[in-house]
Amino acid sequence: MILDYIIISLYSISLLLVFMYALAQLNLLFNYLSSKKKVDDAEKFDLSNEGEVPFVTIQLPVYNELYVMERLLDNIAKLKYPREKLEIQVLDDSTDESVLSTAEHIQKLQETGLDIQHIRRENRAGFKAGALKEGLKVAKGEYIAIFDADFLPKPCWLEKTVPYFKNPEIGVVQTRWGHINRNYSTLTKVQAFALDAHFSLEQVGRNSKGHFINFNGTAGIWRKECIIDAGNWEGDTLTEDLDLSYRAQLKKWKFKYLEDVVTPAELPVIISAARSQQFRWNKGGAENFQKMLARIITNKNVNLKTKVHSILHLLNSSMFTFVFLMGILSIPMLYIKNKYEHLEVFFWVMSFFVTSTFIFFTCYWFMYKNTFGGGIKNFIKYIGAFFTFFSIAMGFSLHNTIAVLEGHFGKKSEFVRTPKFNIKSLKDSWKNNKYIRKKPSWNVIIEGLLVLYFAFGLYSAFVVGDQGGDFGLFPFHLMLFIGFGYVFFKSVFSKA
Repeated sequence: MILDYIIISLYSISLLLVFMYALAQLNLLFNYLSSKKKVDDAEKFDLSNEGEVPFVTIQLPVYNELYVMERLLDNIAKLKYPREKLEIQVLDDSTDESVLSTAEHIQKLQETGLDIQHIRRENRAGFKAGALKEGLKVAKGEYIAIFDADFLPKPCWLEKTVPYFKNPEIGVVQTRWGHINRNYSTLTKVQAFALDAHFSLEQVGRNSKGHFINFNGTAGIWRKECIIDAGNWEGDTLTEDLDLSYRAQLKKWKFKYLEDVVTPAELPVIISAARSQQFRWNKGGAENFQKMLARIITNKNVNLKTKVHSILHLLNSSMFTFVFLMGILSIPMLYIKNKYEHLEVFFWVMSFFVTSTFIFFTCYWFMYKNTFGGGIKNFIKYIGAFFTFFSIAMGFSLHNTIAVLEGHFGKKSEFVRTPKFNIKSLKDSWKNNKYIRKKPSWNVIIEGLLVLYFAFGLYSAFVVGDQGGDFGLFPFHLMLFIGFGYVFFKSVFSKA
């Protein structure tokens, strides 16, 4: 009896927390829609006036990027900006043969008159944050643009972003990520769906009302003074970008998000690569929650609503923990529900899951419509895309919960880079990529057992109750079964 009430309590708390998160997303949707009525009247640098053209440094932090370095360097060399006001730093921590090929390619670009430097370190102290900090010591630019190895900014990128720094309060200009291989597979479609939601709904929704947003680690540009004033790059979390973003905004620097400036990039095409990226992002989010919570609460320059949105923002990854707990407890709840008829009214709390799902469905539709357009055909496609995304996201919930718990409890781990593939179409192969992790992680075994567990949940719907079954949780268990099944089988069989 006591165990039953513990399960009911934990399940209900998880449901309510997810519901609160859904309400926050709904608030961001209202912010997003109202932002569309605003006119961008910001004062900007006139780059046609030589006297207003600031010096820019581009930093390219790379580590063992054999397959994409040539593509990256050639693309960066095409950026339109006065050569005398531009330098490029290749912050190369690589330990493989890419070091030599990168050096050779840089030399060729130097011969064209491009100011590009190959900067190497003796060790990877601080990982990406350490490399960026090292490069900053000798950077000549007033503004620092950063691109990861898989990003391909368009030639006009600097012309679209640099002018906003005429406002002395602007510390960062961030652009939206695009996806050069969105339609490569179900996995890339799901990742694109999630990222589109972040870069439209969340970034615009927060930025339009002056709430804190984050520099996304790449495809953005910093005022050098802002980096220094905020305390410079620190490598004590796995998401150094989120960390510095919050430290800067707590010191009253403003961020400018440009939804209409799209920077294309390559999505991970195999699940081991997506796993490493998800783990880093989710653990880093939890680490930053622990690092920043007290600073946010006690900061007198931040209003209450921004504090609430900031805390929820830093708790984004922690939602996976509640989703996972909700999933695990939902099957015992099915039996408890039919055991105690006198608690039937209490079990209406289960409807919060349906309400939360409907809120997410509504919010993400506006994001999807923004990318693909409206109409009945696109809406039908969206229904399939949403439930595919929702199912696979739940399939990642164990993996991401482990990351979140490690982050909250302070367990330190190495910065594991996401392997790049140079994949654009189905014709491109990843099979011989030397950076792929060959061995699945230990928790894949548990994910396999969870597939069986949620299959039992589906079976249970037919056998509980006196009225020929209880199918209230059947859709939830079906999505969990599909999600964990997808993640498990992809992890076991999609190997090089």
